[in-house]
Amino acid sequence: MLFRSATNDESGFELIFDGKTLAGWEGDTNYWRVENGCLVGEVTSDKLLKQNSFVVWRGGETRDFELKVEYRVSARGNSGINYRSVMVTNGPWTMRGYQADLDGRNQYTGQNYEEKGRTFLALRGQVTRIEEDKPPQIIGSLGATNELVSVIRNEDWNEYHLIVCGNVMTHILNGRVMSVVIDEDVKNRKFEGLLGVQVHVGPPMKIEYRNFRLKKLPNG
Repeated sequence: MLFRSATNDESGFELIFDGKTLAGWEGDTNYWRVENGCLVGEVTSDKLLKQNSFVVWRGGETRDFELKVEYRVSARGNSGINYRSVMVTNGPWTMRGYQADLDGRNQYTGQNYEEKGRTFLALRGQVTRIEEDKPPQIIGSLGATNELVSVIRNEDWNEYHLIVCGNVMTHILNGRVMSVVIDEDVKNRKFEGLLGVQVHVGPPMKIEYRNFRLKKLPNG
């Protein structure tokens, strides 16, 4: 089986954000704060970014896991959830690695994008296989992108559910599978790394995250 579908089973999940403080998380407090139970990233006109900035969970590394988190993003916002990632030395809060993408216009929401790496691994609606030095091979379809985007609520709360096991990464939104990557690129794939969320360069934006729940899977 290539991927597992979404489930409402909450057994084994643990909260990794207390909704009150940035305890266990590190990032640039010019852009990240806690407000109304949410982890809030905001870029304002007087504090525009020159490169993407992350707040990073310091509670451990992500290996094989499931993550559930709710988000709400402004209309011009752009963000993402990085996992199995590393910090990059050319910026204080810069990450490289797999990303569950999201944006306010839903151009990218649901896809798998490797930040500062191989870039687009699977667009929304695609099941792909990645091999070394080759573009992603589309080996299956999860539905038309316009139909899939209809389940995403604009400027309202949505739930991302990531299932990452071995070399298979499944991105689910509001119970609907959006993309699946099977990474067979031995040279570039990662089986462990850091978890973080992003504010993006561009116009002023706001992203809110709440109810981060992480479940370690066997070998995780």
